[in-house]
Amino acid sequence: MMNFSREKRHPASLKQLLFMLLLICFSITSFSQQLNVSGTVTDATDGTPLLGVNIMIKNANSGTTTDFDGNYNIKVNKNDVLVFSYLGYQVTESVVQNNVLSIQLKKDTQALDEVVIIGYGSTTIKDATGSVTAVTSKDFNKGNIVTPENMLTGRVAGLSINTGGEPGSGSTIRIRGGASLGASNDPLIVINGMPIDNNTIGGSRSILSTINPNDIDSFSVLKDASATAIYGSRASNGVIIITLKKGTRTFSANLDMSMSVHTLANKVDVFSADEFREIVAQQDPSLLASLGTANTDWQDEIYRTSVSANTNLSVNGMLFDRIPTRASLGRSLQNGLMLTSGYERNTGSVTVNPDFFDRHLKVSVNANVSLEKNRFASGQQGNALTFDPTQPVYDENSPFGGYFQYYNDDNNGVINSSDLVERAPLNPVAELLQRNSRSEVKRLYGNVKLDYNFHAIPELSAVLNLGLDVSTAEGFTRVSDQNPLFQADGRIVGSYSEYTNDKSNHLLDGYLSYIKEYDEFNFEATAGYSYQKFTSESYVTNELLDDGVDSEPVTSVTPDLVLIGFFGRTNLSFYDKYLFTLSYRRDGTSRFSKNNRWGNFPAAAFAWKLKEDLFPEAETLSTLKLRLGWGITGQQDIGQDNLDLFLSKYTKGLSTSQYIFGNNVTSIGIPNFRNENLKWEETTTYNAGFDYGLLNDRFTGAIEGFYKESKDLLANAAISDGSNFSNSGFQNIGNFTSKGIEFSIGGDIFKNRDGFNWYANFNTTFIKTEIKNLALDQDQLVGNTGAGAGDGATVQVHRVGYTPFSYYVYKQIYDTSGNPIEGAYADLNGDNIINESDLYIHHNGMPTVTMGFASNFSYKNIDLSFNLRASLGNYNYNGANATRAQYGALRNSSVVSNLPTSVLDTNFQSSETVLLSDYYIEDASFLKMDNLSLGYTFNKIFSQSSSVRLSASVQNVFTISGYSGVDPEVFGNGIDNSITPRPRTFLIGANVRF
Repeated sequence: MMNFSREKRHPASLKQLLFMLLLICFSITSFSQQLNVSGTVTDATDGTPLLGVNIMIKNANSGTTTDFDGNYNIKVNKNDVLVFSYLGYQVTESVVQNNVLSIQLKKDTQALDEVVIIGYGSTTIKDATGSVTAVTSKDFNKGNIVTPENMLTGRVAGLSINTGGEPGSGSTIRIRGGASLGASNDPLIVINGMPIDNNTIGGSRSILSTINPNDIDSFSVLKDASATAIYGSRASNGVIIITLKKGTRTFSANLDMSMSVHTLANKVDVFSADEFREIVAQQDPSLLASLGTANTDWQDEIYRTSVSANTNLSVNGMLFDRIPTRASLGRSLQNGLMLTSGYERNTGSVTVNPDFFDRHLKVSVNANVSLEKNRFASGQQGNALTFDPTQPVYDENSPFGGYFQYYNDDNNGVINSSDLVERAPLNPVAELLQRNSRSEVKRLYGNVKLDYNFHAIPELSAVLNLGLDVSTAEGFTRVSDQNPLFQADGRIVGSYSEYTNDKSNHLLDGYLSYIKEYDEFNFEATAGYSYQKFTSESYVTNELLDDGVDSEPVTSVTPDLVLIGFFGRTNLSFYDKYLFTLSYRRDGTSRFSKNNRWGNFPAAAFAWKLKEDLFPEAETLSTLKLRLGWGITGQQDIGQDNLDLFLSKYTKGLSTSQYIFGNNVTSIGIPNFRNENLKWEETTTYNAGFDYGLLNDRFTGAIEGFYKESKDLLANAAISDGSNFSNSGFQNIGNFTSKGIEFSIGGDIFKNRDGFNWYANFNTTFIKTEIKNLALDQDQLVGNTGAGAGDGATVQVHRVGYTPFSYYVYKQIYDTSGNPIEGAYADLNGDNIINESDLYIHHNGMPTVTMGFASNFSYKNIDLSFNLRASLGNYNYNGANATRAQYGALRNSSVVSNLPTSVLDTNFQSSETVLLSDYYIEDASFLKMDNLSLGYTFNKIFSQSSSVRLSASVQNVFTISGYSGVDPEVFGNGIDNSITPRPRTFLIGANVRF
C-alpha cells in the first residue's frame, strides 16, 4: 500500500515541481525586464536643459525630476510609459524600450500659458494683472517686412501703426491714441531691457530702420499704467518691449531670401496734356501761347517700378561645446517708387548665453551692428501734380543738362535771375536726378546681462544689465551746377552741404528679485536702480560749388539728457486665484529745474481667476479672469532741442546783428525762451478687463475698458507779449482725457482635421479723446495747411470739450443741385458777417474704431495667410484739392500749372476763398488688406529636421475707401498734402532650414 501511495503522490509532486519552475522563470523574466533608464530633457526650440521636469510612471505613484543639467534617472519596467510634464510645456508620454530616453519638450501653444516679457521680469498671460499683449514669432505678419514694427500691424487691440511709402520708412506708432498734445506721443521702445531714444539721428529713416526684423523673437505691448508704471518717466504712451533671439544648444541654420517688385498702386487724378489744353482754352486763353507740344504724365515720370531684395542667414549652436550662440547676417536692399529713392541695410549680430556655477549665474551678451545707406528723393510729388503736362521732360537745347526748364537768356549765354527763373517751378525729373542726397548711418547696440541666483538663498537673484546704443551719421546733399536753383551773379553754380551727427545712449540697470513659493501663497519682490544718459552732437557746413565760398560751419552740441530711476514691484498670489501687483518708481530728469526734477509714479493692480468660483460647471467657458488696474505715468520728452529750457541762454546774432564800438565789431547775444517752472506731464490710467478662454482655451481673448487723464500737458503754446523772450514756447497748459474699449479673440477654428488647420485672430478698439482744460481756456490753432496760397492757414484747433486736432472750418453752402458755392458759408453766429467767428468744429483725423483681422490656413504642406485692417470715423483734410483744385491756380508766375480733375466737381476759381471750407474734410474710413501670402513647405530635404519653404505674397493688396485722395491713411493728424504713395509689392521668397 505504501508503494501504491507513493505511486499516487508522484504525479502531484511533478505538477508542483513544474509550477515552481514556471514561477522561477517568470520571476527571472520579470527581473530581466526592469530597466535603469536615464536621459536628458531639453527645450525643443533651443536645446536648453530643463530643471525640475516632473517624470512619472503612468498609472503609478512613483517618479522623479530633472537636475540642473536636465538629467534624470529612474527604474522602470520595459514597455512602461513615462509622462514628462513641465510648466509652460506640452505634456509628453513615451514608452520605455531601452536604458536611454532623452526627451525634447515643446512649449505649450495655448495662448494663456505663453510667457510675456514685462518690465524687469516676466509672467504669463494667465498670471498677468496688467493690460499686456504678447506677439511671438509664430504670429508675426508675413510678406515684405523691412522694419520691425510692421510685424505687428493690425495684430494688437489699441495699437495703430502708420507706415509711409518711402523705402525703409519709419512709422507713426500709437498705443491707445497717445497721451499728450505737444510732447511725444510715441511709445517707449525697449530692446533686450534697454530703452532707446525716440529721436531719430539725422540721416536715418527711423529709430527702428537699422534693426533687422529677423533677429526679433517676440514683442510685448504694455498698454495700461499698472503694466507700464515700472518704467515711470517715459511710459505715458505705453511700452513696446522687443526681445531678440538667443543662442541655442542645438545646431540649426536658417537662410531666408526674397525678391520683390514694387509698383504704383494709385496716383492723383490730374488732367492729361490734351485735356489740359482744353481747360486752358476755356479758362485763360492768354496762357495758350506758353503751352508746349508734348504729352507728359509727370507722375509716371517721377515714379518707377522698382526691385528689392532681402537676404538673412542665421546659425545657432554650441560655441566651444560650452556656450549657446546665435550669429546672423542680414542685407536689405530696397529701391523706392520715386526716382533716386533707395534704402540699404546691412546687419550683423552675435548673441551668447552661457551659464556658470551649476546654472546659478546666467550670462547674456548681445551685440548688433548695422550700416544703413540712404538716398533721399527731394519730394517732388506736389510739383509733379502741377507741372505743365504739355512740356517735355528733355530739351536738347537746354543749358540745364538737357532737361526742360523755364528760363530767360539775354543772348550772351548768361541766364538772368528774373522772376521767371526764381519763381517758376522746376522740372520734377531734373530736380530728382540733379540732386544727390545721401546718408550713411552706423549703429552699434547691445547689452550684457548678468543674472545671479544666490547659492545660499536660492529664492534671491541679482540682475545687472549694461546697455549701449551708439550711432554715427554722415550725409551730404549735392545739387548739380546744371540745376538753376542755385546761382551766383547770374551764373548757375550748384551747391554742396554735408553734416555729421553722433548720438549715444548708455544704460545701467541693477535690481534684486526675490521669489518664494508656498503651498497656497506665492510672493515676488523686485527692487532696483536705473541710470541712463543720452548725448548728441552735430556738425553742418554749406558751400557753393563754383567759387568754393563756404558758409560758417555750424557745430551743435546739445546738453546731455540724464534719467535716473528707483523702482520696486511686488507680486502676490493666493491660491493661484487672487493676484496683486504693486509698483512704484521715482524718476529724475535733467530736463527740468531742480524744483521740478523728480516725479513719482505708483501703480496697483488686482486679478481674480473667477471661473472656478463663479462658473465651476460651465463647460464652454474654460478660463475667466478679472483684471483691475490703476497707475500714474510720466512724460518729459519735448524733443532733443529742448533739454535745458529752465536755464538762461543766449544765441549769437547773425552778421547783420552787430554793434560797432570804435574799431571793434561786436555780435549781440539774443536771449532765448526760458521756463524754469516746466514740470512733468502726468497721465493717470484706470483699466478694467476680462481675459477669457473658451472650449478648453481653444479660443482666447480679452475685453477691457480704459480711462486716461493727462494733466499739466506739455505743449508749445503762445505767450503773452513782453512776458518772455519769444512769442511761444513749451508750457504746462492743461489736461485731456481718453477713454475706450478693446476686444480681441483668437484661436484654432480647425486644428489637425484631416491635415487642415485654420487659425484666426480679430481685435477692435473704440477710443474717444477730449480736451478738458487749456491755459486761459483759449483755443490753440494748429495744423498748417501748407497751402502756399494766402498765408498758409491753420485748419485745426485745440479746444476745450473737443478732440485734439479737430478741424476748424467754415460750413459750406450748396446750390439747389447740390454743388458747392464758392466762398458761400453759413453765418453760424447770425451777425450777417462771414468771418472767423463763423468757423466751427467739424470732425477730426482720429479714428473712432480700428479693427484688425489675421487668418492663417494650412493644409498639409500648403499655407495661406492674409491680414486685414479697418479704420472707421477718421476724416482727412484733402490739402491737395484744397490748394490746387481751382481754375485760378492755372497761372503760376508766367507759366501754367496742372490741376486735379476734381476741379470739375466744384468749378472753384481761387484757393484763398475755399481753403477753409468743410467741403475738403472727407470721410477717410478704410478697409485694407495689407498682405496675402501663399507658401509650400518641402520637409526632410537634407535631414530629418530640414525644410524648404517657397512662398509668394502681395503687399498692399487693396484699399476700400470713399476718400478721393491717393491713400486715406496719412500722416500729420489727418492733413493730406500729398504723400509718397505706398507701393503694391509682389514678392517671392525661399526659407531654408538646416
